[in-house]
Amino acid sequence: MSRDAGHFNLTARVLHWLMAVLILTMLFVGVTMVASLHWRPMLVDLHRPLGIAILLLALVRLFNRLRHRPPPLPADLPAWQAAAAHASHWVLYGLMLAMPLVGWAMLSAGGYPIQMWKGVLLPPILPHDVALYAALRSAHSLLAYVLFATVVLHLSAALFHLWVRRDGVFQAMAKGPGDR
Repeated sequence: MSRDAGHFNLTARVLHWLMAVLILTMLFVGVTMVASLHWRPMLVDLHRPLGIAILLLALVRLFNRLRHRPPPLPADLPAWQAAAAHASHWVLYGLMLAMPLVGWAMLSAGGYPIQMWKGVLLPPILPHDVALYAALRSAHSLLAYVLFATVVLHLSAALFHLWVRRDGVFQAMAKGPGDR
């Protein structure tokens, strides 16, 4: 299986950009859900299936990442930046998995049915427990803030590589080996 060592494989690139859109959408949906009573019911109905889609795509993405090594970072990248890049990627993977699972657990503990769409319910993964629901709701909110901050840092680093360093790191995810 050959691939250009300077680029992510097509599956990684498609999943990256698809999930970027889904996660940004989810962050805006979550904020609006909390802030607007008028839009809340519709947004809650959107939030649940989007969260499960992100969870499933994150699993596919993690599997792909473990099977296909990412391209190396530039050799002249300072060690602390390389370490931060690796750590932030694993934090993002952890959050992409944790956020939907904590949300699912929260709704389960709250005794709320988790309807994906008409006629399709997810099974509860925790027993009904009001105190646990409250703790998980706080955890879900905290993780959302951490996700938002991590996404902002990730985007900032990507733009730094694109506009300041001009070292091909951004292009490794934006383009395939044959794209110019």
